[in-house]
Amino acid sequence: MFNKLKLVWLVAGRELKDQFRDWRVLAPMIILTLCFPVLMNEFAKQTVDFLNQYDANLILDRLVPFSIMIIGFFPITISLVVALESFVGEKERGTIEPILSAPLDNWQLYFGKLLVGVATPLVASYLSIFLYLIMISRQGLEMPSFSVMVQLFSLTTAHATLMVSAAIVISVQSTSVKAANLLASFIVIPVAILMQGEAVMLFWGNEQVLWLAVAGVMIISLLLIRVGIAHFQREYLLGREIDVINLSWIWRTFWENFIGGAHTIGEWYGRVLGGAMRRIAPALLAMIFVAGISLWMGYDWVMVNVSEVIAKASPENLEKIAAGARELPSLSNIQENINAPFLFLNNTRAVTVIFFAGLFSFSVLGILLYMLNIGLIGGVFAVLQLLSVNCENSTRTDIPCRRCAAWHI
Repeated sequence: MFNKLKLVWLVAGRELKDQFRDWRVLAPMIILTLCFPVLMNEFAKQTVDFLNQYDANLILDRLVPFSIMIIGFFPITISLVVALESFVGEKERGTIEPILSAPLDNWQLYFGKLLVGVATPLVASYLSIFLYLIMISRQGLEMPSFSVMVQLFSLTTAHATLMVSAAIVISVQSTSVKAANLLASFIVIPVAILMQGEAVMLFWGNEQVLWLAVAGVMIISLLLIRVGIAHFQREYLLGREIDVINLSWIWRTFWENFIGGAHTIGEWYGRVLGGAMRRIAPALLAMIFVAGISLWMGYDWVMVNVSEVIAKASPENLEKIAAGARELPSLSNIQENINAPFLFLNNTRAVTVIFFAGLFSFSVLGILLYMLNIGLIGGVFAVLQLLSVNCENSTRTDIPCRRCAAWHI
């Protein structure tokens, strides 16, 4: 096993030497790594001064964790070009044949490239963060707590692993460096959107959600690595010059696999559908597991946060809540508007949005939208329980229920 890992380090060392030989790659990385913390620090100062002119009362200390997250993210986007051209760049330079003909397993070659692709942006990110920490310490600003710093470094590591994993998948599947660079937008944009949600959680101080974000990003990164190794084919890299979209071939291939040689509907149900369900059973179980986690997260969030608000509310505010709940439409009226065509179209629309969001973001946005959609159901269950729709004491309207801490409607 040690000898096999030694070959991974051999590939990584070769890749690292290629990077340090080209000053056009090193110069932008070094300049931006050293200059961006200074620019971010000045931007934070100007933002605080501008907002305080309008009595916003924004303190510079509150922007420090957010600035650290942005500073850690920026070098990753710059260094992403290293991972994007890891395979397709060597193909264009004519140096891919010797390394593919070497006595290396596919996973050794892949992990060697991946190791350098992740290490390079992380070194640049960590260096930028340390420079920024030195600057804020000299300015007398309050340093983030140890737990927050661990979260920030964990988020930076998770973002780098996710982006580089996706970039190497693109490099393997692309036919030119130009195409790989254009496809990089489908990596940067979803991660930037994800960081916006993480920034909100950071300002709110919700550390639990941030740890879940770290875990989720790392799981998606591992899945991307698994997909990249599974679809890595040496002959495909050597023989492919250009990809052409052949719609007729796509439709013919889809229809042949969909029919599966069946001649009747009964034969299709008996032979093709059963085999297809067995093949996708692991994926179905995984999505059912994600759905269960999302239901629990939505239910738990509503129960914890809304219950605390209701428990601390005064009797007058509780009466207002109960009065507002009584004005909601009854379930019988809602059921009259919910029919089979409505449910079919609504679910079809949701599945279509999730499919295309995942298609253009390496499943990141698709999984997030799926979790949000299922999490809302858990939140609705929690709201119904708090409103005591099915409570045994629902006939009492003069006192709040001790079990669900809500007034009965």
